[in-house]
Amino acid sequence: MQIKNVFKNNEKWIKEKLAVDSNFFDELGKGQKPELLYIGCSDSRVTAEDLMGMGPGEVFVHRNIANMVISIDLNVMSVVNYAVDHLKVNHVVVCGHYGCGGVKAAMQSADLGILNPWLRNIRDVYRIHKDELNKIKDEDKKYERLVELNVQEQCVNLIKTAAVQKAYRDHGLKVYGWVFDIHTGKLIDLKIDFEGILENIMEIYHLD
Repeated sequence: MQIKNVFKNNEKWIKEKLAVDSNFFDELGKGQKPELLYIGCSDSRVTAEDLMGMGPGEVFVHRNIANMVISIDLNVMSVVNYAVDHLKVNHVVVCGHYGCGGVKAAMQSADLGILNPWLRNIRDVYRIHKDELNKIKDEDKKYERLVELNVQEQCVNLIKTAAVQKAYRDHGLKVYGWVFDIHTGKLIDLKIDFEGILENIMEIYHLD
């Protein structure tokens, strides 16, 4: 890849946008009012807006290795708080994907240096669900199920936060867990039971 081609592509993109809507960039410059916060994986094959059929200004996006929501990660916590408290999004999505390198790395018994603390959070998901996962003999199926369970646990981590709990009370914000199947292009709704999770954790994680 030649970097200069990126700028050629940019020029082409500008022309295409203006051909459809001559006011496209004027409107873009007026600000953003997205209704959805998307927390996804940094994997280069998984592009947030494209897979949902949305455009600029419609989705607030945060991406990291294996779509993690870790309470001591100031990056993701800042994004959540800004999106929920200031942009007033109504929907928060955690979207994982099959073929996730971060999840696969966490399943390996290997020292991966600086990645170790990050991957430990995925290994914790395995520990929580080891009885279910250890019954799965097919390694690929086990891997895919861990991807799903990791999304589920990151949704739980979101629901633990004061910002999400307050937004739920104030305007009915909801949290969703999805998986993107890179083999078919389909989005899979894991049908996370938001209210059920919230009720189950409130004894410990209730934050006024």
